[in-house]
This record gives sequence, C-alpha cells and structure tokens, in this order.
Amino acid sequence: MVQLLHTDIRTKEVLDWQGLHVFHGQISSCSQKLRIFLNLKGIEWVSHPIDAAKKENISSYYLGINPRGLVPAIVHNGSVHIESNDIIQYLEREFPAPPLIPPAYADELASLLRHEDDLHLDLRTLSFRFLFAPKSPPKSAADLQRYATAGSGTVRGEKDAHIDREIGFYARFAEEGITDDRARQSAARFRTAFDALDQTLATSPYLKGDSLTVLDIAWAVYVNRLSLCGYPFARLHPNVAAWSAPLIQRAEFAREFAMPATALESLAAQQPAWAEAGKSFEAVCRL
Repeated sequence: MVQLLHTDIRTKEVLDWQGLHVFHGQISSCSQKLRIFLNLKGIEWVSHPIDAAKKENISSYYLGINPRGLVPAIVHNGSVHIESNDIIQYLEREFPAPPLIPPAYADELASLLRHEDDLHLDLRTLSFRFLFAPKSPPKSAADLQRYATAGSGTVRGEKDAHIDREIGFYARFAEEGITDDRARQSAARFRTAFDALDQTLATSPYLKGDSLTVLDIAWAVYVNRLSLCGYPFARLHPNVAAWSAPLIQRAEFAREFAMPATALESLAAQQPAWAEAGKSFEAVCRL
C-alpha cells in the first residue's frame, strides 16, 4: 500500500484535513475507476478536481501532495494515499460494506489488479494516439523539469523511480509521438488480456463469479476507453462486449465516463479521416 510519509509531502496543510478528500481528473481512467468504486460503496467524499490539460497535476501545490503528479490521490483524516488500486484496497478495508473485494478473493484480486495496472502505460499510449491525439507534446521540457524538481521526489522516504518512468514517457513522446509500432505492441498486449477475459466471461456473469467486484470496475474502465479509441470488442471479444455493455450504462459507471463535448466533437471529426487514410485503430494495430 502506498501511504506517503510526512517527509514526502510538501503541501503540509493536507495533513490536518479530516474526512475523505479525493484529487481526481475528469477523464483520467484511474480516477474514473476510483469514482465508480466510491459510487457503488456510497462513500461521502470531498472533490478536488485536477485538470491535467491546464497542467495542474504538475503544479507545486499538487506535486507537494503526490510527488508522482498522478491522479487520483486521497487524503483521509490527514493521511495521504496514492495509486488507484492501492487506494481502493485501503478504502475497502476502511469501508467494508457493501463488499467489492470479497475476503475469499482478496489476495487473488490484488494480484489481478496488479496485472490490470501493468497495462496502464499501454492504455495511455493508445489514448494519446487514437483519442486525444495532441498536436504538440503534452509536456514541454520545462514542464518535465518542474515535474522532476517541484515535489519531494520521494515516496515512503525513498527516491521514486516511478517519476523517472513518467518523465521518460513524455520525453519519448516529444521525440517521436506514438509510432505505429508502439501502438501495435500496446494493442497486442490488450488483445491477449481480453482473450483471457473473454474465456472467463463465456461461463461467468462477472470476472470473479456471480458478484460484481473491483475487477469488473477496473476492466470496464479499460473497455470504455478503448471502445472510444476504436478497439473492435464485438468482433474480437463478444463475451467482453456483452458483459461490459450493461455495466457501462449503469448510472454509477455512466456518469463517470462522461467526456467533454469538445473532445467528443473532435473525435467524431477525426476518426472518419483516420479511417480513410488507413490510420484507424484497427488498421494501424492490424486487428
């Protein structure tokens, strides 16, 4: 579990906050996952939106809370927790009802959530290529320098290599964007994962038996995002498509998946042009 030490935190005011405070981004997939979890749990929380487009996630204030500059992060009665899956497992212990991590599956679900988390950079790769498609690098050299220096740079008192991974992703983006080869590699990893899920869902209503768990939340978030990118779920993974459709329409899920109207309009305009040029998701990723 990633609970920060006081020495990791430079925005000291949060150490006095009571209740549950959530720093989150509207279209951040990890934030969507946490908000859906909170909705299903019925947990009350104080919202602190972080707009990555305005680079609020790399402000001195936010890096002083989460040195990794990622959302979500929470402050619960003065303790700061980061990383969405760790946050969810922490909150499950603090707010056990209704159960979304059944005790009998706790260790197994923790392992399966790590597998889901391993694909996060692949999701970001495909999102930047086929959904957001920024015309310039999301972070400049100056942004990355601030990212490296504005926070403590430590997690649990140790220099955090995760920050270097984030900087490396954006530095590489500035050099070459998202190449066809990188997109194919990420799509192939997801196809392997969804092939396995499709087999599970051929005989089970949910990913861990008869009840909804955090695993269903996590993978539904990925299905929703990749569907927007153009991933052909109905053709490649019909059981995944059939399982995810009613979940994504549930109120607790649907309101967290809302995209800004401008983003949807841009996507609607871009995708036909990409398809005509042979640059759609299916064409580039050879699906």
